[in-house]
Amino acid sequence: MERRRSLPDILAGGVFVLIGGAFVAGSLGHELGTPLRMGPGAFPLLAGAIVTVLGLAIVVKGLVAGEMISFGPIPWRAAAVITLALVFFGLTARGLGFVPASAATALLTALADSRVRPLTAVAVAAGLTAAATLIFVVGLQLRIPLWGPWLGF
Repeated sequence: MERRRSLPDILAGGVFVLIGGAFVAGSLGHELGTPLRMGPGAFPLLAGAIVTVLGLAIVVKGLVAGEMISFGPIPWRAAAVITLALVFFGLTARGLGFVPASAATALLTALADSRVRPLTAVAVAAGLTAAATLIFVVGLQLRIPLWGPWLGF
């Protein structure tokens, strides 16, 4: 029986180990407390330890019982459009306002896939903009204008 190593599993597990280890290291600078009166460092220590153990398990699985995964072509167009859409949102959210910046970002990301029809992309952008406005502006009371000064409102 031939065993193969799974590089994606090993890399993903390594990332989990690094993130968990960072949480553990960061928690040691805070008071841990006792099991009955936990301090501010107890939860990050526990969460970091769990993430580290899960990461180690993923690494071991990748080394012992890996499977060959063939990757298809990388969708460079979609990756570039989504990255540009996020940068656009970051640069224009205050100037355009939350609603137009969110709508444009959602529309760009929906159109990143060439198979999506324009009408579907507009519907997805409208739904995501409405949901994001309800969650962030209404529900969480994020202090950002709905319509920005660049639009004259």
